[in-house]
Amino acid sequence: MDRAWEVTWNRFYLPRVQTFGDYLSSYDPGREQAHLPTAEEVKRQYPNPCGYSTGMEDGAILGGAMLSLLCDRFAATRDESLRQKAVNVFAGLYRCATVHGVRGFVARNVCPEDARSTYLNSSRDQVTHFVHGLWQYYRSPLPDEATKQQIRVILGDVAERMIAFVTPENDYDFCRADGTRCPLGICRMWKVQAHEAARLPMIYAAAWDVTREERYREQWRHYVAEAIEQSANPDEHKPAYALLQMQCSLELLHELEPDVARKAAIQSCMTHVRELAAKRFSSVLANIGQKSPEEMRMLGPDWRTVPEWKNQKGYPNPQWGPYREIWHLTREAGESALILLMGDSSSLTEAQQTALTKLIAGFDYAHNSSCGILYHQAAYWKARRHHLL
Repeated sequence: MDRAWEVTWNRFYLPRVQTFGDYLSSYDPGREQAHLPTAEEVKRQYPNPCGYSTGMEDGAILGGAMLSLLCDRFAATRDESLRQKAVNVFAGLYRCATVHGVRGFVARNVCPEDARSTYLNSSRDQVTHFVHGLWQYYRSPLPDEATKQQIRVILGDVAERMIAFVTPENDYDFCRADGTRCPLGICRMWKVQAHEAARLPMIYAAAWDVTREERYREQWRHYVAEAIEQSANPDEHKPAYALLQMQCSLELLHELEPDVARKAAIQSCMTHVRELAAKRFSSVLANIGQKSPEEMRMLGPDWRTVPEWKNQKGYPNPQWGPYREIWHLTREAGESALILLMGDSSSLTEAQQTALTKLIAGFDYAHNSSCGILYHQAAYWKARRHHLL
């Protein structure tokens, strides 16, 4: 885990913007993320307004996940050096929420070349980890009062954007930074699939918890009952990242829910998500076991040069080819393990503890190019926090 930590900060972390990139295209020092879009490319929204496949796609997700990880690691170790790490990660997330000047919009990442340019199209996935991570950080012993005030403002701004944009007239879409509808459906916050239903009330609940503004409490209570009903039957074939984001939403709602019966219903949903994640964890470990060490060391491409591009409703998306599976397997292993430790960590079986230990001990973190290694650490430190490893 120390090796994974070192790799995360030396290769994935982008010091100029204080965020994390999605993948490595080289193991050479200083060239690890040479594929990242230039400021000129981002300004013209190339290759697409989501920054799909460029390495700038998931910065808000990774920053939120890292803040949660830091809270768990601090709880387990009381290592004071983690405070500065958290300050840096928070600064990156703050930049994603403010650098573009659009109140309440959470950019996916910020271009390291000019530390300003962002892609126009975010997603509910970005906002989910962003809000969950900031909420965990706020409630931890790590931030000072000035940082807490910044978190109140940011989460309030995100909630205000949801109130303004997530309406029947917009088909419940929080829209792109330019105020136009997202054509992909990834910014829709209501009338969505089961694993997405809890996201909207979770945002309002988090904003209420840190600000105590009554208007956010009203929005939370307006949506939460129906959201929990819809959350009862998620599609078991959804990828681990979708189940993890569902669990993050439910975790926050469970913590803040005052009604005993509804709290129990949320716990029931979380237990079901854990069961789905347990199956996924086993299948992903089996898939990784079938890969050679050489395959697991595979680097990502420079997206500009890949032969295949897919048109996603007008968004040209460069395809990574065989690398996509390696990147995804690395990530799914950590995400599915992390889900098992959320809600009721005491129900982690001895076999699952052994499997997680074996995954970590046998993984070559020095030669893996997927940001998924961040989730391996998140699972490990949550397990350590609960005295399970």
